[in-house]
Amino acid sequence: MTEHHEHEHEHITIVDEEGNESLYEVLFTFDSEDYGKNYIVLYPAGTSEDDDVELLAYSYIEQEDGQSGSLQPIENDAEWDMVEEVLNTFLAEEEF
Repeated sequence: MTEHHEHEHEHITIVDEEGNESLYEVLFTFDSEDYGKNYIVLYPAGTSEDDDVELLAYSYIEQEDGQSGSLQPIENDAEWDMVEEVLNTFLAEEEF
């Protein structure tokens, strides 16, 4: 079972291997009981609904302060399939 949470304009800065910073907005987060993890789905900040954007998904480990955490890559195909299913459900619910 999964439960997703929408976030109103929360931003995350991601630093790549070369030290470049990119700003992303949180689309939604969700918890997976099957994998015992939290997940976060992001999109580039400043894009509109009409833009074709690449979404990013990570597992998320929140720090004790509740204000920070670390993003971990999703490396398991079955885990990716579950994330895509949750994402598709989220997007279908958001359409008007």
